[in-house]
Amino acid sequence: MPEDTPPSGLLRLSHLKRRATAFEIVPDAPARRVLSEALGLLDLRKLRLSGQIAAEGAHDWLLTATLGATVVQPCVVTLDPVTTRIDEPVTRRYSPDADTPAPGEEVEMPEDDTLEPLPEVLDLHALLAEALALALPQFPRGDGAELGAVGAAPEGVTPIADEDTRPFAGLAALRDKLDSGDKG
Repeated sequence: MPEDTPPSGLLRLSHLKRRATAFEIVPDAPARRVLSEALGLLDLRKLRLSGQIAAEGAHDWLLTATLGATVVQPCVVTLDPVTTRIDEPVTRRYSPDADTPAPGEEVEMPEDDTLEPLPEVLDLHALLAEALALALPQFPRGDGAELGAVGAAPEGVTPIADEDTRPFAGLAALRDKLDSGDKG
């Protein structure tokens, strides 16, 4: 762990020097298990957030880090375990000028999605959990797992296929039929 990282993972920004402060968060097995359960994972084998935070301008702070994790999720098709390696850059810009939305208030997505309100204390463990949640595959699939076609219809009736719901597919077939009729 870099010597700048406090054991709690909490950084009081007003106490940091204006130079870069390195950090590395590597949760132990019990902490990974709690996070794994909270995110609905089957397992969270490795997890690390390492980077630095440095002053940017007069009042802002720039955090740059790398999130590394090995996660196991259920396949969305078969429910078999799917292991994924995640190596993602994490960037946050903390500024006193960033708006803090009121609870329950609708907010438009800002152009700069890295901009955050300046906290008094930055919780690196919370940042790690958020970054991991955002980096997880939404629909993990095992090798060769495919969604098959499902059809339902009353007995004796042919189910509607996807091709039948495409309005221009019939026109293409009609065009092809007319073209072959003209050549005959």
